[in-house]
Amino acid sequence: MTAEGATRTTGPERPEGKAGGQNGGQDGETRLTVWVALAANLAICVAKAIGGIIAGSPALLSEAAHSVADSINEVFLLASVKRSRRPADTRHPFGYGKERFFWSLLAAVGIFVTGGCFSVFQGVEAFRSGGGESHSGYVIGLIVLFVALLAESVSLLRAVLQVRRAARASGRGVAAEVRAGRDPALRTVLAEDSTACLGVILAMAGMALHMVTGEVAYEAGASVLIGVLLVYVAYVLGKQARTQLIGEAVDPGLQGEIRALLESQPEIDTVTSLLTMRLGPDSALLAAGIDLTAGYDSETVEDAMVRIRTDLQERWSELNQVFLDVTDAGSARRTGVRLPRPQG
Repeated sequence: MTAEGATRTTGPERPEGKAGGQNGGQDGETRLTVWVALAANLAICVAKAIGGIIAGSPALLSEAAHSVADSINEVFLLASVKRSRRPADTRHPFGYGKERFFWSLLAAVGIFVTGGCFSVFQGVEAFRSGGGESHSGYVIGLIVLFVALLAESVSLLRAVLQVRRAARASGRGVAAEVRAGRDPALRTVLAEDSTACLGVILAMAGMALHMVTGEVAYEAGASVLIGVLLVYVAYVLGKQARTQLIGEAVDPGLQGEIRALLESQPEIDTVTSLLTMRLGPDSALLAAGIDLTAGYDSETVEDAMVRIRTDLQERWSELNQVFLDVTDAGSARRTGVRLPRPQG
């Protein structure tokens, strides 16, 4: 029996526990990073709210709203890490990896509504009302913000260190790793903490200028800027989550390496199609159409498909769903060619 009679499609034997075991260490590190951010935000939120009420500061109250949004989002992110590791079942045969993307989208919405919109509202209200000032209250507010900046910096440092370790492991630079951002929980914490540090600096500047000049416009403007910054961050995070939820392919460089490996196999004559989709931060699906070299019998082809699939998964562990479809490259090309109409 020749390869023409072989099974047309081969799929993976589902690797049990792969989703949770192989990358459990990285998930544990991500959970710790989120817990550090949550603890910092809860403490800072209370301090900012008390200081904002005492000082009557719109910028400080905006920062308190920012911390509330961040705290809620960290709860979402902790839920995403846990829920995404549930094993595949009959209703979700590819697992629950996309839970990460869903919860990161909710986090982006939380930043937009709770943080961004409230901050802009506080700033506009301060412009309208004119605001009052209390020297002692503003000193308290500035002290609270300075302590908040230290706490946010510690949380940001934790997230940056994890990104640097991930960058070393993947052989990329830190900037490239941030752009790649396959773990939405880590990416969200990094964005939140970076924005929080910048927001605190803006709030401190606005409060200080208000205290020195007596002009509430400085502080109201700082509150509006904080809101605009949060809206922009929410937009960027939401756009990334949307792309991943719809179905994002793996990196073009990785696609090229996969194609090169397939084309290097003696049993494969041509790779007619190569489709990929991320199923989670460390999980991806590969569906490739291949045209076989003539002369192999069905048993040899089946053994080759198993070997090729194993090679792919050993080299790229994220490819835990691999499907190889045996096609005829000549037929595939002919379907796109219009035959000339007979004359006469």
